[in-house]
Amino acid sequence: MLENPRSPRVRAVAKLAKKPARVESGLFLLEGPQAVAEALTFRPQLVVELYATPTALERYTDIAQTAVDAGVDVEFVTEEVLDAMADTVTPQGFVAVCHQFPTAVKDVFAAGPRLIAILEEVRDPGNAGTIVRAADAAGADAVVFTGRTVDLYNPKVVRSSTGSIFHLPVAVGGHLEDVLERARAAGLTVLAADVKGEDLLAARTEGVLERPTAWLFGNEAHGLPEEQLALADRVVTVPIYGHAESMNLATAASVCLYESAFAQRSAHHE
Repeated sequence: MLENPRSPRVRAVAKLAKKPARVESGLFLLEGPQAVAEALTFRPQLVVELYATPTALERYTDIAQTAVDAGVDVEFVTEEVLDAMADTVTPQGFVAVCHQFPTAVKDVFAAGPRLIAILEEVRDPGNAGTIVRAADAAGADAVVFTGRTVDLYNPKVVRSSTGSIFHLPVAVGGHLEDVLERARAAGLTVLAADVKGEDLLAARTEGVLERPTAWLFGNEAHGLPEEQLALADRVVTVPIYGHAESMNLATAASVCLYESAFAQRSAHHE
């Protein structure tokens, strides 16, 4: 059992909370039973190290069995060691180190997607992770991080995705113009979500949402600049019917992705 929270091994794991260590090593930090369970179930080959407290492993016997089935060894650690490794205050008994596994942008479009989300300069890790989760839930084919969007492997992005990063392809580092060019070449309509756009209801009633779609979401504070809005086929906004000053980006993205999912499935079944 690892008992020294100041040991070099523990420090090496903890360093993965910072981007320079992730870039240098090609690894990232995974925390909590849900994320660990998803990694072991969907991408066990990515798990390099798995640490758990004895109490957590007793409580989550399914995770213990999944690790055994996947051939992943579990190393016992004390609560103090786990706290020293983790980025969050409550890692709930599990920390893992995994290989990064971004998808190439060209591969996203070569697969013939019908619904994807593109994030351009989304800076809040909680928003980015939640959009990945929403895209996964809505049955989207992929997510693409472009421009200065937050690092996919930032611990808060990983936590906010609750394991969804292991379920669908996520490409990183592409230039927006190139990504949109590839999207159009793949037959996707580009819809930009922005407060300056027309009511989403119009796109729904005109049948636009039934088409293969790439949703473009911009920065939380500034949205998308005019030159990027001009690259879209259409600019739409999620209307606010009540008195809210605005809508959180991840919430608006969830609405847009689900509107497309509903429309595409309805058209498919007709």
